[in-house]
Amino acid sequence: MNDFLGILNTYFWGERAEALFFIVPIGVLSLVFAAVVYRTQEGGFMWGIVIPFALLGLALLVTGAVVGLRTPGQVEHLTTLYETDKAAFVAEEVPRMEQVNANWPRYVTMYVVFLVVGAALRFAVHKDWALSAGTALILFAAIGLFIDGFAERRAAPYTNALHQLSSRVDPGPQ
Repeated sequence: MNDFLGILNTYFWGERAEALFFIVPIGVLSLVFAAVVYRTQEGGFMWGIVIPFALLGLALLVTGAVVGLRTPGQVEHLTTLYETDKAAFVAEEVPRMEQVNANWPRYVTMYVVFLVVGAALRFAVHKDWALSAGTALILFAAIGLFIDGFAERRAAPYTNALHQLSSRVDPGPQ
């Protein structure tokens, strides 16, 4: 396997591992926790936990499963394209990764909003629902920053390798 395909595989298999062994389990645990709290608590405190844990847990479960399950096919497609038509590979993958990388600041902004809203609810609104919802939002902000911190770090060497490859590949007729 050449160096570029090694970098591609490291990127995608890292993405798959994070999705299936971290994101999916957190999604499942969040849903289970929401169900347990629903059965054992009551009132505003219960709803302040159940709603964010159910919604965000479902989002994590679905996202992790989709990413984890699509990765093998994506790697197979990209490897074949790379081996048969590097110009087509570059034309497809460089814009996709540029979009992926352009989204990092948006995700960080969303997590900071979760953090600020969560802290405001937790410390400024003196209601049971705000205490639990605020704490839940702070937790999910931290989880999101953790997940995407790894993802952004993993994307950097792959994106750099794509740009290096792009500079060496003839785009063909325009």
